[in-house]
Amino acid sequence: MLDTTPTGKVQAFLDRFGDALAAGDIDAAVGLFAEECYWRDLVTFTWNIKTMEGRDAVRDMLSACLSRTAPTGWQIAEGTEASENGGIAEAWISFETAVARGYGLIRLKDGLIWTLLTTMVELKGHEEKAGFTRPLGARHGVNVGARTWKEEREHEAATLGFETQPEVLIIGGGQGGIALGARLRQLGVPTIIVEKNERAGDSWRKRYKSLCLHDPVWYDHLPYIDFPKNWPVFAPKDKIGDWLEMYAKVMELNYWSSTTAKKATWDDAAKEWTVVVERGGREIVLKPKQLVFATGMSGKANVPKFKGMETFAGEQHHSSQHPGPDGCKGKKVVVIGSNNSAHDICAALWENGVDVTMIQRSTTHIVRSEPLMEIGLGDLYSERAVQSGMTTAKADLIFASVPYRIMHTFQKPVYDKIREIDADFYAALEKAGFQLDFGVDGSGLFMKYLRRGSGYYIDIGASQLIIDGKIKLKAGQVEEIVPEGVKLASGEVVPADVIVYATGYGSMNGWVADLVDKETADKVGKVWGLGSDTPKDPGPWEGEQRNMWKPTAQEGLWFHGGNLHQSRHYSQFLALQLKARQVGIETPVYGLQQVHHKG
Repeated sequence: MLDTTPTGKVQAFLDRFGDALAAGDIDAAVGLFAEECYWRDLVTFTWNIKTMEGRDAVRDMLSACLSRTAPTGWQIAEGTEASENGGIAEAWISFETAVARGYGLIRLKDGLIWTLLTTMVELKGHEEKAGFTRPLGARHGVNVGARTWKEEREHEAATLGFETQPEVLIIGGGQGGIALGARLRQLGVPTIIVEKNERAGDSWRKRYKSLCLHDPVWYDHLPYIDFPKNWPVFAPKDKIGDWLEMYAKVMELNYWSSTTAKKATWDDAAKEWTVVVERGGREIVLKPKQLVFATGMSGKANVPKFKGMETFAGEQHHSSQHPGPDGCKGKKVVVIGSNNSAHDICAALWENGVDVTMIQRSTTHIVRSEPLMEIGLGDLYSERAVQSGMTTAKADLIFASVPYRIMHTFQKPVYDKIREIDADFYAALEKAGFQLDFGVDGSGLFMKYLRRGSGYYIDIGASQLIIDGKIKLKAGQVEEIVPEGVKLASGEVVPADVIVYATGYGSMNGWVADLVDKETADKVGKVWGLGSDTPKDPGPWEGEQRNMWKPTAQEGLWFHGGNLHQSRHYSQFLALQLKARQVGIETPVYGLQQVHHKG
């Protein structure tokens, strides 16, 4: 009897889809996609992170990848059921390829695929040891001369990087490097993380003292270990620093703190890197096969070069070097910039009785934390979501299943609603002279973040200080820095004893130019952005984050990072790509990103 439930209908569709793929009938498979369709693949078919947009793109990918991928077993995922709402049928799915097990999310519109997400879960024969396969830990029976766990760890620490070489070297031991290191550890990939700071977590501890996460706790878990139930919604920086330090220890990461990477060179014949690092006053040469830059989007400070900076009579520094308000009492401080860091720094200065002025050079997107948490994130990342059965892993996949090409159409109604709710708030900000935007297409915070990684502030109080005139505001371009302060294009001089440049950060390939060479940085190209042809995200359209978590134009060179959510989610897929290469699985990359922009 025909099963007409959503689950029955979707499974019948998956049977047809699977049969077409198994038969190598690409035309039949493509015919099961709608005219407007999107297939986002995280590693399973493409050994890449790639979105195919439209039937022609799907056909091209399948023509290149289907025979070697050999997908089978397309099923509605165990323990789940399909749903149907507004003409869209949706279901979690599982499948296998020749070398891996996969999981995904399918949406059918009018009986054809509208969106399809396929993700690699694990490599066959190289599964993580967890659950029923977790290590025993104890050594039962007679084991003459066997090392204890502590002795094993000490032996590994003493030999890795000296007698034996790491497969992977991660440059940067912040949240990104630590999350990826944990994934690789569970996959048995010998890895060293090098970090210039003295302790894991110092990249947070050393930021301005008022810094807290602006994203909520449900959005910020690391792999394997969730924050405890009593963890604050918005974690203070030092608390995050301590968590990262604890995590690196209990996850048994080979974490080389107080270590500086000095030079890296790729040997194309040997297919390995030579990386010189300085640790404990001596140089050590490492020979990893894979080099990962996990230096963070907020890693390489973008310090402006204004005319006259050398003439300034006071103190000036980038926001990444800002020590906090304590040394600023009795002084006039000018903060150049109007995004998250600028607002946080200005608010902390005002709270400590400092005369502070913000200089806004371009429009900024502001969204208050409360409506963002409720309307923007609440369905996926909130206590409400947890109570309804939403897991972090499920939320990550739902978010990943929305193609970047149409994501703005999902986001715009969210921000339209927020603008309506907070109309008085926005009117008051504009009355104070603050220049607002909601993105070029009204799609708000997340699209700005994905496109350019800047241009916004999640309001946790500083906006009211601007409305009330407590944080002084000047709008305009900086003409030059003069001995007594900042001269604007209008001719006005804003007096300052301290200037803080809250001017953001450069593309991560700047670190490649420093450590490898400029030619390699140019070969790899710009890191981050979608190619949306919006401000600070030049086209052409990429459809994915440039160079992040996937193969680059330089063999053996990778980028990892983003916010805590992205570090957690995408570390899974980068780790699987690295593991496959370690064990010799063939990884022919489909659709390697072309380089259109150097930096």
